[in-house]
Amino acid sequence: MAQSLTIGKYTVPYPIIQGGMGVRISAGRLAGTVAKCGGIGLVAAAGIGLGSGFYNGRNFFQADAEGFKAEIRKAYEIAPDGVIGVNVMVALSDFEQLVRAAVEAGAKVIVCGAGLPMSLPELTAEHPDVALVPIVSSLRAAQLIARKWLKAYKRLPDAVVVEDPDTAGGHLGEKMENIGTGEYDQYATVRQVKAFFRDDCGVEVPVIAAGGVWDRADVEHALAEGADGVQMASRFVCTEECDADDAFKQAYLSCTKEDIGLIMSPAGLPGRAILSNKDNIRRYDVENNTPCRMGCLKKCSYKETGERFCIVSSLDRAQRGEVDTGLVFCGTNAWKADRITTVQEIFDELFGEAEEALQEAA
Repeated sequence: MAQSLTIGKYTVPYPIIQGGMGVRISAGRLAGTVAKCGGIGLVAAAGIGLGSGFYNGRNFFQADAEGFKAEIRKAYEIAPDGVIGVNVMVALSDFEQLVRAAVEAGAKVIVCGAGLPMSLPELTAEHPDVALVPIVSSLRAAQLIARKWLKAYKRLPDAVVVEDPDTAGGHLGEKMENIGTGEYDQYATVRQVKAFFRDDCGVEVPVIAAGGVWDRADVEHALAEGADGVQMASRFVCTEECDADDAFKQAYLSCTKEDIGLIMSPAGLPGRAILSNKDNIRRYDVENNTPCRMGCLKKCSYKETGERFCIVSSLDRAQRGEVDTGLVFCGTNAWKADRITTVQEIFDELFGEAEEALQEAA
């Protein structure tokens, strides 16, 4: 199974991207370790300024940019020659500022979801070697991005992530009523997107499968179905290197399959999370009269009307270990976590035997 993955000008030994998990779940330590082990490590931009030492309670956007650059540089300290990338949500108010901060800090790959990153090539025009990777859930979304980029910027994506809303964690790019109906076929979408770029654009663009990938069998299945690689996020939470508090990791270890479900984010997108504490998330903001201090999202029902909850605060609480009132995003397979492991052990499980077989054959 072992095969390399090339995205733009960068090649890694293993076909795996560590998914971006916002508000410091995947920060410099996790991303750097994944890159050191031979994958692509992503530092997630969302809310990364909180808890960074740069945030003083009044400078959220400045702290976000400075904290982001600091975590990217921390990742490179761990993996100086690794492929370090970032995940930047299009829905963030400081999307443009964070993209520029990422390339300034040396990010080699920029992955964007939670919206269509129509202006991404313009933001990175002075850094043509940076690989640009949108996240989509449909062929139509991939077509819209590709046609806009080609017409306006004479550029196409260096890869595309196809996310399965039925299994992925965090914010999902699909309407709530369309998730879990059994109608979505992720790998049909993977093949359609690959065919579109090959037949309509005349190029081979790697397509990465995201959502529901947990073990070696899942990776093998994705590759057999036409994906060029996989994106895994939840699997890396219960590692020593994950940047979350131990209590956050314990929430994964303790949850059941039935605890995982959908919640409507104030961003106007559904999200998948551990919901055993869901009543406490909203209650915390009501009882503490939590103000919208940051304005972190371009569109936010909590900022606009006080509806739902403050998402960046709830995610920050969870990351710091206050899981009783915090939001713990996860994919559908989070309940499978049964111990704290290391990133290297996960890579050994996914690819180790294949490497040994290759060495013996040689």
